[in-house]
Amino acid sequence: MTISLRVNKTIITKNKVLPQETKQMIRLAKGTEYQGEEASKISSTETRDLEGFAKGQGVDLFGVADLKLFRPYRGFDTSLLKFPLAISIGIRLSDPILDGITVEDPTPEYASHYKTVNALLDDIALRITNVIQSKGHTALLIPASQITKSDLLQGAISHKAIAAIAGLGWIGKNQLLISPEFGPRLRLASVLTTMPLKAGESLRSRCDECEICVKACPTHAIKSGEIGEEGWIREQVFDQDVCYRRLNRFRDDPRYGVDICGVCVKVCPFGKRSSVR
Repeated sequence: MTISLRVNKTIITKNKVLPQETKQMIRLAKGTEYQGEEASKISSTETRDLEGFAKGQGVDLFGVADLKLFRPYRGFDTSLLKFPLAISIGIRLSDPILDGITVEDPTPEYASHYKTVNALLDDIALRITNVIQSKGHTALLIPASQITKSDLLQGAISHKAIAAIAGLGWIGKNQLLISPEFGPRLRLASVLTTMPLKAGESLRSRCDECEICVKACPTHAIKSGEIGEEGWIREQVFDQDVCYRRLNRFRDDPRYGVDICGVCVKVCPFGKRSSVR
């Protein structure tokens, strides 16, 4: 039996050889997925092309997360999980600027750099969103540093959780994404999408017995432990309230004007020039 579907007032039959974009439109209209080798080939090609575009715009890390693996934490907008996939992009921060941070002074240079990289991530994420939409898919940009719930220190969805699911790193004891290449010396943004892409696989934590960030934290907000496999129970491993009070102090200082500290980012052995291998 021949199955037909009306797309944009054109009858398309299953027996005909169709262009790739038309096939994708049919898949979206029918709400079904490609199966087997065809799906893998299409998603791999689309992912590779989009990654090439993103890196051409200046990102250092690119990955795709399957949002079925995302465990919503208290306060996150679960309505966003209607998107099946999320793209994670990351830009490396400047080593000399991070190395200049002290407990007393996160430095005006870091504050400016932090804002500049966030703005660049938002710009690139918008460009990625536009590329996806031009291909007939849906995409939603989640800004790099938008806090939607100040009492929980979080945005609409967790960039670091998405990046971890995408295989760009793991969540360390400092509650930041730790990339094997750059450690926590990164800023992240995300794009939620319906575009068929090839999702990555998560990495095992390599923090192990290291407690450098635990001992270095000026507020003792970082506890000795990591988020377990049963879900994200942040309060057990991180005191967000004392951390946030410190961030607020620097935000209210006109020399900085933004929620920064950076001590745990600086001291992590991953990502330093003499990086852990």
